Amino acid sequence: QVQLVESGGGLVQAGGSLRLSCVASGRTFRSRVMGWFRQAPGKEREFVAAIRWGGGETDYAVSVKGRFTIPRDNAGNTVYLLMNSLKPEDTAVYYCAAGTDFRSVIAGTPDYWGQGTQVTVSS
Repeated sequence: QVQLVESGGGLVQAGGSLRLSCVASGRTFRSRVMGWFRQAPGKEREFVAAIRWGGGETDYAVSVKGRFTIPRDNAGNTVYLLMNSLKPEDTAVYYCAAGTDFRSVIAGTPDYWGQGTQVTVSS
C-alpha cells in the first residue's frame, strides 16, 4: 500500500500563487508516477499534472500549462504542485494520485489517491 498525504491548500486571490505538497509513504516503489487531479463543485474530477519519477517526464492539462508545474523531491518521495497566476476557475479540491503506469495515472485510473486539499481562488 501507498499512503498519500496532501497539504498546502487554502484561499488565495486571483493572480496569486500557491504550492501544494504530496508526501508518499509505504510501498513507494509502487508510486513511480505521481500526479494531481482536481474536482470543482458539480464537476467531474479532472487531470491536472503528472510526473514520472525516473526521467522526470511530465504532462499537463491544457488549462494549466504554463501556469502550473509539478516538481519532485527525489530524496523525500514528495511531489509538489506549484500554481501561479491562479484564476477563480482553478477553485477545486485537489487530489494527489500515484501509480506505476504513466498513462493510467493521466487517464484517471491511478492505484492510489490522497484525501484531497481545498484550493479556493477569489476574484
